[in-house]
Formats: sequence, C-alpha cells, structure tokens
Amino acid sequence: MSEGEVFHEKQRLELCAIHALNNVLQERVFTKETADDLCKRLAPQCVVNPHRSVLGTGNYDVNVIIAALQSRDLAAVWWDKRRTVQSLCVSKVQGFILNVPSKVSLGIVSLPLRRRHWLAVRQVDGQYYNLDSKLKSPVCIGGEAELRTFLSEQLSQDVAEMLLVVGREVEEDMSWLNSDDAAK
Repeated sequence: MSEGEVFHEKQRLELCAIHALNNVLQERVFTKETADDLCKRLAPQCVVNPHRSVLGTGNYDVNVIIAALQSRDLAAVWWDKRRTVQSLCVSKVQGFILNVPSKVSLGIVSLPLRRRHWLAVRQVDGQYYNLDSKLKSPVCIGGEAELRTFLSEQLSQDVAEMLLVVGREVEEDMSWLNSDDAAK
C-alpha cells in the first residue's frame, strides 16, 4: 500500500465480516479459510457450525470477528448504544466495525428484504473512511466531528451495533471512553 492509499476489499459472497476485519486492519490478513478455521475452533463438536452460513458462503457471526481480532492481539469492545458517541475517546480506537441492516439485491433489482452487514470505519492519514465492502471505493467521512456524526447516524438504526477495535491494554483500562464517562 503506497502512502495516501486506503486499503479496501470489496464484497464477495457473504464475506463482509472478513472484509470488515481486513479493511479495519488496512491489510489482507484474514481469508475465508482462516475464518472457517476460527469457526471450527469456536465449535469443534458441531456438525453444523453455528458461527457461519450452513451453505459455507460466509455470513460469520461476531464471535469469529472477536476471535480474529484476539489472534492479532487486539480486542473488540461492544459499544453500549445508551452512551452518546461524544463519550468515545476516538484517539484510543484503532477502528470501528459496525453491524447494520442492508438491502438485499439480485443484480440491479432491490428486494424488499433486509439482512445484517458488517462494515469497517478507520482513520487513514488523519481522515476517517467508510470502508464498507459494498462501496465501489472508500468514502472519506472527514475528521473527528464528522466521524461522530456518521457513527450517530448509523447507530440510530434500531438494529445497528458497533464494535470498537482497540489494543488489549486500551480494553483493560477502558481508555476508549472519555475519563468523565468512565467514572459513571
């Protein structure tokens, strides 16, 4: 990756969790094979693995994302939507993985269905980017104020959820939360 270039994997099959992980890490670390191996380790006795699609096309759950991040000495902190994004100490967060509702399409035809979709947001060269694998290319969100607006809009959807990608020490000392809010 050259300076100023933003890494962005595009959507394939139901592999949005893998794309979100790689996009938030800004390099191709995880593949379908590594995610399938994580699934086997998470549920070694299961004939039908509960952490991925029965069809083997992906659709990995949050446990796979958490295990993948742990394998890189990172942690996933589940964001409590009752908090305001103003309480985030964004300088301590390496990236964000969101799970949002997404329209289902067959080619150019949009179906009246909604599914869950993983997407990543990450700062690169001082700007935050929406690295959704369904986008043709990364979309610049802007600075910290624009990031907070973007995250608030995403989280305002009833079923949207957010994981903070942080170092283990940041997870342990909760420094991802502004000090005023951590005491509450």
